[in-house]
Amino acid sequence: MNRTFAILLSIFSVPFLLHAQKLPITWTKVATGVWKASIGQPQKFDLLGAAGIHPQTKALQTLGEADFPLPKVECIAELQQGKVYLRFPLEKEEQLFGLGLNFQTVNQRGRILDLHMDHYGGTDNGRTHAPVPFYVSSKGYGVLINSAEYLTVYAGTGLRTDSKHPPKIYNRNSDKDWDAQPYSDVMEILVPANGVEVYVFAGNSPMQAVQRYNLFNGGGVLPPKWGLGFTQRVPTLSTAADVRKEVADFKLHHFPLDFIGLEPGWQTKSYPCSFEWEPSRFSDPAAFIKEMKDSNSIRLNLWLNPYLSPSSQHYPQLTKYAGTHTVWNGLVPDLNMPQAVNLYKSIFTKNHINPGISGYKIDEVDGYDNWLWPDVTSFPSGISAMQMRQRFGLQLQSLTASWFKEKNIRTYGLVRGSNAGASSLPYVIYDDYYNHRDFITALCNSSFIGVLWTPEVRSSPTAEEWLRRMQAVCFSPMAMLNAWSDGTKPWTYPEVEQQVTDVANLRMQLLPYIYNAFAQYHFEGKPPVRAMNLADSFYYAGEATSAALNSVTNPYPLAIKQDIKDQFLLGDDLLVAPFFAGEQKRKVILPKGNWYNFYTGAYAGNGEVIEIPATLDHIPLYVRDGAIIPMIPAMERAPRKEEVWPLELRHFGAAAGKLSLYDDDGESFDYEKGRYMHYQFSVIKDANGKWQGSVTTDNPQQLSPQYNHFTFTFMGQ
Repeated sequence: MNRTFAILLSIFSVPFLLHAQKLPITWTKVATGVWKASIGQPQKFDLLGAAGIHPQTKALQTLGEADFPLPKVECIAELQQGKVYLRFPLEKEEQLFGLGLNFQTVNQRGRILDLHMDHYGGTDNGRTHAPVPFYVSSKGYGVLINSAEYLTVYAGTGLRTDSKHPPKIYNRNSDKDWDAQPYSDVMEILVPANGVEVYVFAGNSPMQAVQRYNLFNGGGVLPPKWGLGFTQRVPTLSTAADVRKEVADFKLHHFPLDFIGLEPGWQTKSYPCSFEWEPSRFSDPAAFIKEMKDSNSIRLNLWLNPYLSPSSQHYPQLTKYAGTHTVWNGLVPDLNMPQAVNLYKSIFTKNHINPGISGYKIDEVDGYDNWLWPDVTSFPSGISAMQMRQRFGLQLQSLTASWFKEKNIRTYGLVRGSNAGASSLPYVIYDDYYNHRDFITALCNSSFIGVLWTPEVRSSPTAEEWLRRMQAVCFSPMAMLNAWSDGTKPWTYPEVEQQVTDVANLRMQLLPYIYNAFAQYHFEGKPPVRAMNLADSFYYAGEATSAALNSVTNPYPLAIKQDIKDQFLLGDDLLVAPFFAGEQKRKVILPKGNWYNFYTGAYAGNGEVIEIPATLDHIPLYVRDGAIIPMIPAMERAPRKEEVWPLELRHFGAAAGKLSLYDDDGESFDYEKGRYMHYQFSVIKDANGKWQGSVTTDNPQQLSPQYNHFTFTFMGQ
């Protein structure tokens, strides 16, 4: 009898043994508008630690105080079978943005994502180059899960039995409104660990939540000016002579060029890498780097993947500080071990940075599973293989950037894998995926998660597609042409060579505006490229529902309820609406306020959907009412610090305008010591109704000005 009772007791006890344990959540204010909760037992290796963030507390204060944006009693954490289950409330009309670098969707409400560092495989499922566990709400707040584990996110998909706002129940047999995915009022995240850090960022708009996130992570990167010019990546086995010819060809065609990317062949060995120059192709690297910079104002960027070749003299030294598995037979350094970091620093400094290279293209730190180390790999620091995968690209960015900074040199490069905390790191994400439409969607999504993304240009099947891709890349964080595999040049399609050159020259003319947008990223946290959902003058879903939705008489509220993924803002005042190959026309959604055609100054619309015909000559650009767009003459390289240029100030619309234009030497970190200046421009009408422009400067340290002559142009007047 006792034996039977014991068996029954053990059977009926199982549910109680598996019952979730509620974990206390205490929110601690760590900066203005930012709160942190340490739930359970957070892990040693997380994302923000890998990025090495330095919160900009003073800049956060300028955004003003804010209340905790969520009902605390509805923020819930439970521990079950060694895993943390997080739950946050959602309102019915709330939209969710972020949750990684997605290529096909912007609003992530209603999606299930497994946030896992990987190549992007064509589906928005969480496997991507930047699986950032940060989401932004249309209600004006953001949530970061600071975990380096593979996370599963249910973004308003799981319908709970204890829902406070359950959906209406429909009968599929009789109700046409029946939906296979009923409305859910919770965001739920599964963290496969017994503890985690969570951050909440408050704001009065999605933009302000993003600003706080970026500023907490150190402020956005301020790249060197040359990094915003054009880069051409040359074929794999290019020699010094080939690079000289490439530079000469660009000059012959009067096409802008600021830095050359050398692909794997610059090394003695690659896949895995030696990190040493191949003497048959570059006999004197330091002399060649100096020649390129002094004679042509060209910088060099080196491709690498970070796996050390057995042919390297340093291989035996690294063995003790590397993982148990290799990548292409190369050692994977445990970057959580000081010995591995110091070894890589000595190799990179001696072979690359001291001779004068300007940056890196860090490849193959993202995926695929059958390429990278498997999840059964062990590392000497004790970090798990999964955590290493989520953090590895972040750590390489942070380390290499710090080695340049020690020499007071700004760098700007490319990387295949990034994650939360990357805002201040001088790298732009790229990949081999080549869908033009999806590239623009990724541009929009990058603005929510504190990373930069560029839609590179390489071979195209038609001249029109080549032009459309070129037009888009000219309004991206890096203007990258990639000829590594096929040798394509900007003038490969002569029938559109003039239009390609024109849009490239336009980017160069707009460098003061673009550089100023990056200054806003650094000092204010505003991303330079912005999804429309971050525009202050944009209607959100909650507002849209109050208007009658009608695709003919009232298309604007209807349009903004959809994913807006084919247009974006560059800085505060430029709206970019790319065309894609084969399109004869397109719709453009203009935010509230008057907008004007960039090229003519003509009025375009106000808070409405317009339709425009396709033209090869221009990428559609629209300017906010009262905006002042600073421009310099077209040139074949970015301005150098010792140069002085005339500045044209184009004013648009009928409203008075103001512009604070940031400037510094464009190369060093002296701006952190206060060595920068602001030009203050204003445009108002005088007593006779004529526009008048004025200029003042704020230059406390008496820097040599970059601009010495100012011309105001009143567009459309």
